[in-house]
Amino acid sequence: MSIMERLQNRLNDLTEAGLYRRLRTMESASAPRVQVDGRTLVMCAANNYLGLADDDRIRTAAIAAVVRYGTGASGSRLITGTTELHLHLEAALATLKQAEAALVFNTGYMANLAALSSLVGAGDTIFSDELNHASIIDGCRQSKAAVVVYRHNDMDDLCQKLKDSPNSGQRLIVTDGVFSMDGDLANLPAIVDLAEAYDAWVMVDDAHATGVFGEHGAGTADYFGLPPSRVHIQVGTLSKAIAAEGGFIAGSSVLVDYLRNCARPFIFSTALSPPVIGAALCALDIIKEGRAERDRLHKLSHRLRSGLLDAGFVVVAGEAPIIPIILGDPERTLQYSRHLEDHGVFATAIRPPTVPPGTSRIRLTLMATHSDEDIEHILTACTKAGRELGVIS
Repeated sequence: MSIMERLQNRLNDLTEAGLYRRLRTMESASAPRVQVDGRTLVMCAANNYLGLADDDRIRTAAIAAVVRYGTGASGSRLITGTTELHLHLEAALATLKQAEAALVFNTGYMANLAALSSLVGAGDTIFSDELNHASIIDGCRQSKAAVVVYRHNDMDDLCQKLKDSPNSGQRLIVTDGVFSMDGDLANLPAIVDLAEAYDAWVMVDDAHATGVFGEHGAGTADYFGLPPSRVHIQVGTLSKAIAAEGGFIAGSSVLVDYLRNCARPFIFSTALSPPVIGAALCALDIIKEGRAERDRLHKLSHRLRSGLLDAGFVVVAGEAPIIPIILGDPERTLQYSRHLEDHGVFATAIRPPTVPPGTSRIRLTLMATHSDEDIEHILTACTKAGRELGVIS
């Protein structure tokens, strides 16, 4: 059997199991209503939480950056790729996170790989929540450290595993701030307390919390009122609420200087392009003044979650604008997604390996720019599709 035949057989197996994936074509900017494959749908699958991805202020900032600095960086950050904009952005991110310094990466995925593969290694131990993002899992694998997985948000299990693990080498507890497929928050205060009791660092990936949670929109540490000195490594993305592209790590100046010199994903990548940096800087300025937008986002999320529970859906408890409807079977979840689209809502089916087997789901996400009418439309579509497929009575 040839290699292509083997690959085709694997694709056939994925199709039969309801796990085959295909690309969808977006024909408009990310907004509450979008053009998808020629149809106008209410968008309920994007991570554009504050609705800034099609904001005219950010468009203008990106264009201005192109006019002054061109379309591409043309080199890595340590050669020719660092512009004034990159330095301004890193300073702004450090200010947002109340950290001494920050370093920008090309993606949030690369930021997690950089942190985990650079800061811990052989002889060290990582304690990782079982529902952490794939980029954290891959970073753990690349680190060569021992990896101990604790049950999701189970502080008793984490405590026991800290007790049972050898106390040699560096110890690092890593968690998502907001879990991307469930929408619940890490118990960061308890994690920080355990870290201090058992001599461990704390790393939190705030990809889905930055701009969304906290008095200043700074993420989970801000939300829980934790000083940055107690959360040693804060990772984030520029591609969700910040509405641009890229990732970052914030922490002490020594930490950032070390990563600048030793993190391979930073050293060996061409820098982010000027328009991306210009857009992110503008978005951060908006987020600083964006308490009303954050409040509206959470109000809409509460309304949609409550409406789905009232209708009889199995919905994961959480506080984020990520609302998963658990359906279990991959093929049934695909069918439900198609029925939602027939009723004018775009919401994708999330299946293994993104989530554990038996927990396939529709992952609904909201934007602060959704209207009240959009929320009613989503609820109506979910209810109709649920009754059509026997998900609810």
